[in-house]
Amino acid sequence: MALLFLKQKLFPGRPPQSTQPSYRKLLLATGEDDDSDTLTNGNGSMDHDMEAQQCRSYRTFRAPSPSSNYDAESTSSNTRSRINPRIVSDAILGLSDGLTVPFALSAGLSALGNTKVVVLGGLAELAAGAISMGLGGYVGAKSEAESYQTTIRETTELIDSSPAETAGIVHDIFAAHGVPDDAIAPINASLHASPDRLREFLIHFHHKESEPDCNQAWTSAITLALGYFIGGFIPLIPYFVVQKVFVALYCSVAVMAVTLLVFGYIKTGVVRGWVGKENILAGVRGGIQMVVVGGVAAGAAIGLVRLINGDS
Repeated sequence: MALLFLKQKLFPGRPPQSTQPSYRKLLLATGEDDDSDTLTNGNGSMDHDMEAQQCRSYRTFRAPSPSSNYDAESTSSNTRSRINPRIVSDAILGLSDGLTVPFALSAGLSALGNTKVVVLGGLAELAAGAISMGLGGYVGAKSEAESYQTTIRETTELIDSSPAETAGIVHDIFAAHGVPDDAIAPINASLHASPDRLREFLIHFHHKESEPDCNQAWTSAITLALGYFIGGFIPLIPYFVVQKVFVALYCSVAVMAVTLLVFGYIKTGVVRGWVGKENILAGVRGGIQMVVVGGVAAGAAIGLVRLINGDS
């Protein structure tokens, strides 16, 4: 004890060494620094070099490694990945028309009192309607692609013929967002130094168009056609099972009421979201709206067929 007391008085700067192994690490030290600054004494105990620890810059969190950056980017990209909104829009449009138009037709044909007529007429309308919807989607997507190519051609001609006008357009785009003129000038010069970059900028921010997918025409055609056929086949199912036409009609009405309600709710949930009281109420309203639309269409078809058949 006396020797320890004298040692502390003579060497106050050095702390007394513990006879027990010390495996304690500083709370904020990184694992790499711990390995490089650890010394082993003759007794086998682990003591940190205090001077190296004082010079060390501690960090509460480790610096991300390249692999962790890659994982974070891939994870964030996966969480942000969503279905193409154009596909969702085409599917909703195809199902909406398929659930209402063939249902109204089958309900109207039921007034004739012949199940075979309802089935044949419904299948014929399904085939014609699906082909028509598919062709409409294909032609519409092709028109969008042609419009985009026309925009590229006109923008290229504008860049070649009137640099002053393109400079004014770029200036107006940034000035509308409150960017000062002294900051717009170098940006304008940088864009005009590359015609390709200037053309891309004008297409995206002036014309507000984006390059369509090369397969968008076929995707829209198939999505619309399948959506229409699937939606229109549902009200015909009872007519394949039940022989009496009016019983099949009532079954079809019940099936379509549930289907339209569910579809309206799902359609609204896809567009607005699923969580929250407002979204749930909006989904219920969307389902009721689809039921009302389908019911009005079916009632109008039945009344029209009865009116024409009665007159004949």
